[in-house]
Amino acid sequence: MPVKIPVEISARHIHLSQGDLEVLFGKGYCLTQKKALTQPDEFAAQETVTVRFQDKEIPQVRVIIPLRPRTQLEISLTDAYGMGLLTVIKQSGDLKGTPGVLLMGPKGRVELKEGVIVAQRHLHVSFREALKLGINGQKTVSVKVNGQRMTTFHNILVRKAENYRLTMHLDTDEGNAAGIADKTFGELII
Repeated sequence: MPVKIPVEISARHIHLSQGDLEVLFGKGYCLTQKKALTQPDEFAAQETVTVRFQDKEIPQVRVIIPLRPRTQLEISLTDAYGMGLLTVIKQSGDLKGTPGVLLMGPKGRVELKEGVIVAQRHLHVSFREALKLGINGQKTVSVKVNGQRMTTFHNILVRKAENYRLTMHLDTDEGNAAGIADKTFGELII
C-alpha cells in the first residue's frame, strides 16, 4: 500500500533573528500570531516586512516564528529572477555564500549581508515515523503527486526531529508546476 505524504506549499517568507526583529519593529516587540503552521510551535505572524534589492521590492513578506539565530529570507526562483538576485537552492539554515537584501519594517531597516535562499524541497518527519516508513537512514527521497499535472519530485531532503509532523514542503514554483492549489497528498517513493 502506498505511503501518503501530506504536501504543503511554502510561499515566500522570512525568519528573523531577535536583533533584526527589534530593529525592524522596535525594542521588545512581540509578534502577533496570524495562523498556526503544521509544525509544532511554528506560526505565520500578522507582521510583514518589505524586501528591497537595488530598485526592486517585494512588499508584505510574512514573518514566520520561531525566531532564528540568523535572519533567513526564503523566496522562489521566480522571485529571485524578478529581483535580479543570483541566489541558490540551499537547505534551510545554510546561509554561507548567499546574497543579501535590504529589509524594511515600520521602525527601521536592516541591511542583510547574506541570508536569501531558495529553500530545498524537504520532508519533515519525526524519528519514529522515519523508522516506521523505512527512511531512517535516507538523506533524500522522492514523492509522486498525482493529478492533472502528475509530477514526481526527487531529491527531497529528509529533515528529522523528535516533534516533526509528517509533511513535505514545496515552494510556490514547484507547487504551480504540479498544479497543486490546495493541501494535497503525494506518494512516497524510496
